[in-house]
Amino acid sequence: MPQTALITADDPKGRQAVDLFRATYNKLGLDEERAQRLNENGGEFQKGLKVLIEQLTNPDQFADEEVESQYGYLSGYSQPKPLAEQASRLKELFPELAQTTFDTTIEGEALPPNAEGRFLIPDWRLIAKTYPEAVQVVLDKIKEVRGSLYNYRDGQIDEAHLRQHAKKEEFFLELSKMQSGHNLLVIAAQFGLRHRDKSVRRARVVMFGGECGLGAFEIGIMLLTHPERLENVDDLWIDCAGDEFNPGGGGDFSESPCFGFDDDEVWFGTLVVVDTSDDSGSASVFPPVVSPQQ
Repeated sequence: MPQTALITADDPKGRQAVDLFRATYNKLGLDEERAQRLNENGGEFQKGLKVLIEQLTNPDQFADEEVESQYGYLSGYSQPKPLAEQASRLKELFPELAQTTFDTTIEGEALPPNAEGRFLIPDWRLIAKTYPEAVQVVLDKIKEVRGSLYNYRDGQIDEAHLRQHAKKEEFFLELSKMQSGHNLLVIAAQFGLRHRDKSVRRARVVMFGGECGLGAFEIGIMLLTHPERLENVDDLWIDCAGDEFNPGGGGDFSESPCFGFDDDEVWFGTLVVVDTSDDSGSASVFPPVVSPQQ
């Protein structure tokens, strides 16, 4: 049986990792003394780097945080609505989006495997000055449209408590460049069913090949254009693996947001990323399919 070729720092994938280190090192802005201190502690640096690489590359990490689940989509949602219909609804809900556009050519492209369809997500900067403020605007809009929304984290939707996961933030920055000229981004996504049996941190591990979790802003927008996704207590609840939440406001981002339905209303809360539940699943987004060169 042939052995799998080992990747070194000189291979394209290795060079990409080295470039990430270089970019991070440059952003730190070390002065001469601090740079020398790092050099003099090279052994400890290598040990820590080795542990981090092993953690991030291990596909079996947190494999015990999976359970059997029978929950699904019970309230009528099966796939996303046409993009034009989504755009019309978003502009109705948010007048500031009146002049926004989306790339209409994408709808005819191949859909990535495991994606349920395509959704429209506005650039959150069109909604508010900061990401948490944009999330709050969306929560308020859900409450307005649905008549009620119970927010277990009321008063904590701010930069001290809520932030985007780095992988998701980078994903949308790259997607914005790809769809340059449009501020309604077309995403290929799934609404939680794919990861219904996993903790949030386990879901993040198994998301591979560019897939990453969606956050409270994106999922809130999807619920505004697809309210039928969450209308019953037995509907699969939705984990926001693309965001991180700090319950104490002191730097421990050990939770993530979650949308649920109970007592005839949508609720918004958080859960510890290690918790495994059979009644919720992480929604995620997939990179576009790259067409082979002609």
